[in-house]
Amino acid sequence: MKRSLVFSAGLSAYLLLAAAAHAEDYVLTLKNNQFSPKVLTIPAGQKIKITVKNQDATPAEFESSDLNREKVVTANSEITIFIGPLDAGSYGYFDDFHRDTTIGTIIAK
Repeated sequence: MKRSLVFSAGLSAYLLLAAAAHAEDYVLTLKNNQFSPKVLTIPAGQKIKITVKNQDATPAEFESSDLNREKVVTANSEITIFIGPLDAGSYGYFDDFHRDTTIGTIIAK
């Protein structure tokens, strides 16, 4: 019984890592409290990996109610976020520390 539990846990971890390895990679850059690109187009129906690079000297927060994500990006560092697969549509995101000016959109097609 113990062996099958260990095997199942190992297999689950392997499958998660394999799925992450096959996710498409995209980059969002934060500079001067602005996301670049402001509109990120991705394929619908696929899991993707987004690297958020904060090139500012202050922290930021990638947040999206649409994507159910919220993660702080410290100054001059980067984070990784996995999303999807998403249905075709538009998904907003913003920097919660600069909510009114630092916004962007992910378009899944």
